[in-house]
Amino acid sequence: MAALWLVELKRSDASVVDAGWAGSLAMLALLYACFADGAPERRFLAAVLGGGWALRLTVHLLRDRVIGKTEDGRYQYLRSYWGEAAHCKFFFFFQAQALASVLFSLPFLALSLDGRAEVTFADLCGVLIWAAAVAGENLADRQLSRFRSVPDNKGQTCSSGLWRYSRHPNYFFEWLHWWSYPALAWGGGYWWLTIWAPFAMLFFLLKVTGIPYTEARALKTRPGYAEYQRTTSAFFPWFPRKIRVDKNA
Repeated sequence: MAALWLVELKRSDASVVDAGWAGSLAMLALLYACFADGAPERRFLAAVLGGGWALRLTVHLLRDRVIGKTEDGRYQYLRSYWGEAAHCKFFFFFQAQALASVLFSLPFLALSLDGRAEVTFADLCGVLIWAAAVAGENLADRQLSRFRSVPDNKGQTCSSGLWRYSRHPNYFFEWLHWWSYPALAWGGGYWWLTIWAPFAMLFFLLKVTGIPYTEARALKTRPGYAEYQRTTSAFFPWFPRKIRVDKNA
C-alpha cells in the first residue's frame, strides 16, 4: 500500500487504493496457502476461493475505476476537503486499508491452518455459497457496466436485471461471499477467525464506506434516484414496491 501511495502521489488519483485492497487480499490468500501448515486440501481452498474472489474483484476495480478513468468522486471530495495536506493524509488512509486487508484475510488464514483433510457437508455448503456469491457479484457488475456503456444512460439509474431487486446487488453478493468461510471452517480449530468477517463487512457496507456515500452522491447527480430509493430494496434483493397514487391529491 505504501507503493500504491507513491502512484497516488504522482497521479493525484487515489482510486487505485480500492484495487490495491482487493489485490492485497489475493496475495495474502496465496501466501497463507503456500506457507501455512494446514492440510493441503484446505490450503488449496484458501488459494482458489479466497484468491479467486479477490483477483476477480481486483481486475474489475482496475477496469471500472482506474484504467482510463478520472479519480473516484469519494477521493475527489477528500482531496478537496484535506487541501494541501491531502497527500500526507492519503498515506495514512492507504495504511488503514493495508490494516483492513490483514484483518479481512484472517478467514483465508483460518482455512490454511485447518488440518482436516476430509470433506464435510459444511464444506459443500461453503463452496455453493461462494459460487453463488461470486456469480451474482460478477453478474451485477457486468449489468451495471453494460448500462453505463450506453451514452443515452449517462446520469440515469440502472434498474434492470439484478438492480431491479436491490439498489446494491454487488454489495449484497460481496457480503454473501464472506459467509462461505465460516461454513468451510466449521468444525476446525480456527473457525472463530472467520465468523466476524460477514458482520464487519455488513457494517462497513451499510454504515461506512458503501451505501451511505454512494446514495448521497446518486441523489445529487441522478434525477430519478429518489424514486428508485422508494421502490427498490436498499441491500437484500426483493421485489420492487408499488407506490400508491393518491387520486384525490
